[in-house]
Amino acid sequence: MRVGVTGHTNLVPECVPAVQEAIAETLSRLGGSLVGVTCLAPGADQIFARAVLALGGEVEVVLPALDYRDKLKPHQVADYDELRAAATVVSVLPHMSSGRLAYVAANERMLASVELLVAVWDGEPAVGKGGTADVVEQARASGVPIEVVWPEGARRKS
Repeated sequence: MRVGVTGHTNLVPECVPAVQEAIAETLSRLGGSLVGVTCLAPGADQIFARAVLALGGEVEVVLPALDYRDKLKPHQVADYDELRAAATVVSVLPHMSSGRLAYVAANERMLASVELLVAVWDGEPAVGKGGTADVVEQARASGVPIEVVWPEGARRKS
């Protein structure tokens, strides 16, 4: 089964174990071979990638732009590099720089290739294109089933 992810990048560290467990529970219910499709953004995407790998699945990466890694904060690079090394990069979009346009295109590419979307989402409405709520809306419009993961205690940084 091919499963994509969208989710908040600004989860508070204390809630990460609960989010990891909730994603793992959701994915383990699917059974069979698992391919997780992600942009490997910090936060929900990386938690999802780790859960897919822990369940013996494969991770495919859609990179939004050529400078995607360069936009990470210094403390985020090691996790990104570790997960990217364990994954297969299936697409690097031709955008020169990361930004809303690149994120929207990457999310569209991801959604077109999956059978289910896991959304680590607090249910708040979209504040712009390319964010979690926007991707959930796109999935609904295109008929991709969605599993919302927001366990008790999950929070975003203000």
